[in-house]
Amino acid sequence: MVVMGRVIAPFGIKGWLKVRPFTAEPATLLQYRHWWVRAVTGAWQSVALTDGQAQGLNLLVAVDGVADRAAAAVFNGADVAVAREDLPDVGADEIYWSELEGLSVVNRQGLAFGRVVAVAGFGAHPVLRVVDEVGGPERLIPFVAAYVDRVDLVAGQLVVDWQPDY
Repeated sequence: MVVMGRVIAPFGIKGWLKVRPFTAEPATLLQYRHWWVRAVTGAWQSVALTDGQAQGLNLLVAVDGVADRAAAAVFNGADVAVAREDLPDVGADEIYWSELEGLSVVNRQGLAFGRVVAVAGFGAHPVLRVVDEVGGPERLIPFVAAYVDRVDLVAGQLVVDWQPDY
């Protein structure tokens, strides 16, 4: 599953959901009529979209079988995902952010910083959240060519031009 957004609230009285997409173009998530949702403590659950529209940076969607506000409230805070095989192939120099999660991060000198636990977009560029498994500091590293030398998905490693005191 590739997490593409999060349910942020029920919407209205007819069971619609307000979703915050994590995509560059929010409305593109509406192209997928089959989503997977996962509550914070639950398993992935398949849902079918029956209607939807963009509202600013958010989406308003109707899901099959969810007919009132109380049923919609159950999904509050749930991750919204699309199966990886349903997504289009990426170009030679492109990558899905979800593919970065779990990669080990080392700098040019071979110093290990930990693993990527999340990638977030903060406007200008994505930022890698890197956590050291042995209790070292958490690092936020911009995912830009100036700091990222190489992404090796096969080796599960990301090489960065970053120093431990940054």
